[in-house]
Amino acid sequence: MDWIRAPAAEAAQVRSGSPARNSAAQSQTTLESLQCHFTWDLDRSRPKLLRLTHKMEDFSKEKGNRWLGHIYNLWGFIQYKLGLNEEARNLFQKAAETLNKLRDADEGPWLVVNYGNLAWLHHHLGDLEESQAYLSKVDALMEKYPSPSQDDLHPEIYAEKAWTLMFFGEDMILVVDYYEKAARMQPDMVDWNTSYVIWLKKAQNFSDTRLDPDLLEKMRQAKERDPENLYLAALYLEQRADEGENIRDEVRELAGNVSTLYCSNSGMWALLNLHIEHISVDEAVDLAEKVLKEHPDVRYLKKFVALCYRWRIVYKRRDYPDQEQSMVDTAIALHEELLSLYPHSSLKREIDLATIYAKSHHSKAKAEQIFQKLLKNEPAEPSDKQMLYNIYANHLYFNLYDSHRSTQYHMKAAAIPEKSSFRKKSIRTLEKNKDREIEEFLRNLQEPRQ
Repeated sequence: MDWIRAPAAEAAQVRSGSPARNSAAQSQTTLESLQCHFTWDLDRSRPKLLRLTHKMEDFSKEKGNRWLGHIYNLWGFIQYKLGLNEEARNLFQKAAETLNKLRDADEGPWLVVNYGNLAWLHHHLGDLEESQAYLSKVDALMEKYPSPSQDDLHPEIYAEKAWTLMFFGEDMILVVDYYEKAARMQPDMVDWNTSYVIWLKKAQNFSDTRLDPDLLEKMRQAKERDPENLYLAALYLEQRADEGENIRDEVRELAGNVSTLYCSNSGMWALLNLHIEHISVDEAVDLAEKVLKEHPDVRYLKKFVALCYRWRIVYKRRDYPDQEQSMVDTAIALHEELLSLYPHSSLKREIDLATIYAKSHHSKAKAEQIFQKLLKNEPAEPSDKQMLYNIYANHLYFNLYDSHRSTQYHMKAAAIPEKSSFRKKSIRTLEKNKDREIEEFLRNLQEPRQ
């Protein structure tokens, strides 16, 4: 019984006390021992939480998303953190309904996290009686559906915890471990095994060593069990390419079947990346536009079309002649639309817009105007500052040919002790410079915060 809650003696003490309205302190102790979003150390800044709402909105619109109940649970917690208690309550209730519908049952261990969330929410709202009622529901589920292993959480908890931690920059190995435990304890849950293999692949992409020599075979087996998962299919092809296979024909075949597969946000972007890396950016643009035409109201597909255009413009050639300015104009219009579609991600959208303007035949000065506005009102988040400094440094070097100022901004990005890909890129650029002052700067850099 202690796979979710405090030791039985402590729980019994809480339940044997005075009525709920007189036992706030005791209830607090019990609440803190629940496994739910409120106890998983998910504190993040307001800007990051707002950006996460965009992701939850996009994921919730995916037809056939088998994690929809977990999406509503996390989205509800985010709304609570943003001070939107009624929206949080509605989403938690929607999560319970969706989980039951997906599991085709009226109750089960998949509701433990949800009931824990509701117990915490009612506690914060001052409704201690309702909070205690949800704690009792957790107790009932614990007794009826114990964990298969005394030393582990219930697999439903591991799966939802792994799914949640994916969005909070946690250790990828921890996410892999939770998914692996869930899939091993309940092997009939195909989604858990698929997620385990996907995150094993993602962790290997960011590792200097090969984490699992049998990864390709595990991916093949997972794909056999989950043949309609576009994301898994795309990553499987990517892994085969990493091991030296020519996958061009199969990438095109997968794109031809995209309408019959579960076309998720992540899966579509993975497929577009395969086109960019192994076929051509032009075919990636054509594919993105084709899928958007079939689903014109899907917001994230508009984002993918815009990003493919940006990639085509920024990386294909230095400047576009007059006759190709229309492509730049289309990309600019798409990115300006994204500013209104994703208002909480405006920094990234404006940076992307500036990089396109920098390649425009008529509007190069507009790029510098945008960058200067962003630098003047620089973001509060350390990782956002690193992104801005790194991309502006590249703009200075490649578009304005100002290597001195470019180096200064790479140093500003590297000086922020926050772990991020942009800091890593700036350090890598600085390491190529043999200047003594820069070498000393690199030696004295602070270790990034975890």
